[in-house]
Amino acid sequence: MLRTSPSSVSAAAAGMANSDRVVLALGGAGTVGSGVVKALLDKGFKVAVISRDSSRLEKLRAFVSPNTKDNLTTIVGNVGSEEGAEQAKQALLKAVGKVTDVVSSLGFSWWQGGPPHTQTLKDLHWVIETLLFSTFVSWKAFFPLVRDDSNCTYTFITGGAGEKLLMPGTGFLTVGAASTLAFCQVLRDEYPEVACKLNQVKINTGVATPERMAPGYLNHLDLGEGVATLVERRNTSHSVFTLNCPADLKTILLERNL
Repeated sequence: MLRTSPSSVSAAAAGMANSDRVVLALGGAGTVGSGVVKALLDKGFKVAVISRDSSRLEKLRAFVSPNTKDNLTTIVGNVGSEEGAEQAKQALLKAVGKVTDVVSSLGFSWWQGGPPHTQTLKDLHWVIETLLFSTFVSWKAFFPLVRDDSNCTYTFITGGAGEKLLMPGTGFLTVGAASTLAFCQVLRDEYPEVACKLNQVKINTGVATPERMAPGYLNHLDLGEGVATLVERRNTSHSVFTLNCPADLKTILLERNL
């Protein structure tokens, strides 16, 4: 479903410069998120990242381009609980003043913990909490900051494991990933007329740093470039961009989004 109108394109073109935009990158210290953060900073955006782990934030600060570090704000906080997300939001607004865009890439890289009958309810709770609950709680906290402005964007980055990947030992990952996919679909259908550009990038393959690449995987730097371009252009809404292989980055995320 692709909704682009001439008025939305011209409004985007006439909107804020990248240097006036502040992107909250949820999950920005992870493999996918760090590539997105670097690309956004390189395009001149200001970026804020919230993480529970201060050492991961330090690692991210060392990873981004040295000349862009001043535009990166890092906050130690927990967006996995309602109280934590609210505290993180207040700290965020105090630090950066406003948020114009949100990119949500929450989750974990891989889980193959065994078939369901060998797992505990606690294991399932952890998977659902990490993939679905944190996505929901952070959306509830931060979506109000951008929802009513057509110059703003909210982009979900999800895995395709919920429908594409099921192998022995990945059952709970599939359940968690499917929950997140369903949540993103619910938001598109529940908020059809929202002003904010609401999009989803669905990745049906692995994502890795350059030193850990495998055949068919997406380089997190290339993925970051594609997502940053989607955020920058602001000319689609309620769209799903599905990436099955590296070639899709260009044809799906860039060309379809022109």
